[in-house]
Amino acid sequence: MIQPYFNLELRDKVEALTKALLYALFQDPKKAKYKDLNLKFLNICEILGYSESDMLWNDFFSSLPAVRKSLDEDALVFYNSDPACKLIDEVYLAYPGFHAIAIYRLSHVLYNKNAVVLSRMMSEYAHGLTGTDIHPGAVIGKSFFIDHATGIVIGETTIIHDRVKIYQGVTLGGIQVKKSLAKSKRHPTIEDDVIIYANATILGGDVVIGKNSVIGANVSLTSSIPPNTVVTSEAKNNFRIKNKIG
Repeated sequence: MIQPYFNLELRDKVEALTKALLYALFQDPKKAKYKDLNLKFLNICEILGYSESDMLWNDFFSSLPAVRKSLDEDALVFYNSDPACKLIDEVYLAYPGFHAIAIYRLSHVLYNKNAVVLSRMMSEYAHGLTGTDIHPGAVIGKSFFIDHATGIVIGETTIIHDRVKIYQGVTLGGIQVKKSLAKSKRHPTIEDDVIIYANATILGGDVVIGKNSVIGANVSLTSSIPPNTVVTSEAKNNFRIKNKIG
C-alpha cells in the first residue's frame, strides 16, 4: 500500500551512521565512539518502526569483530592482486572496491537480521559513493576482490564463493524481472577462485560458474560453465570456450 508521507531526511541519518560504522571498524577501540553509534542506530530503528532495537543493536555490534576480520582478508587480496598498490594502507584509504565490500559486509549482517530497509539504504549509499551496487542479500565468501569498482551490479540472490575477483562493469543479474519471482533464486552462483573481467554479464538463477574458471571481458552468459574453463569474446555474439591449461 502506498504511504502518503516519508521522512526522506532518514537517508542523511543512514549515510551518517554508515560512515561512522565504517570509521569505527578501523579505529582503535579505545577511541571509537560506540555510544554515539548506538544512539544513531536506535534513532534510525525508531523511525523505521523496528521492534526490539536494543537487541538488534547488540547482535549487530557483536558481529563487528568478525566483519573486520573478513575485511582484513579482503584487503590482503587487494594488496596482493593489484600491481598498482604499493602499500596496504592504500586499500583501506583509497580503494572504492574495498569500501563497497566493507559497507556490503555491514549491511549483509543487518539484512540477515530482517532489518531490510536499513540494510538497503546502506547499500544504496555505497552505490552512490563507489559506483558499485551490491544487494545486501547477496552471499559473498572470503577474500573477495573488486578492481576499479565502477558499474558493478550484484543481485540479491547471487552467491559468490571464496577468492573471487571481478572487474569494472560486471553484472551478476537476473534474466527476468517479475514480482512473482521475488522468492526465487534469480542470480548466478560463482564458485571458488573465479575471475570475471570487465563488462562481463552473467544472468540467471540456475547459472553456475565452475571453480577456477575465467570469464573474459565483454562476455555475456546465461548458461553454466564447468570448472577450469576459460570463456572469451572473440567477436560480437561469438564466444570461445576452452579448458584451462593445468
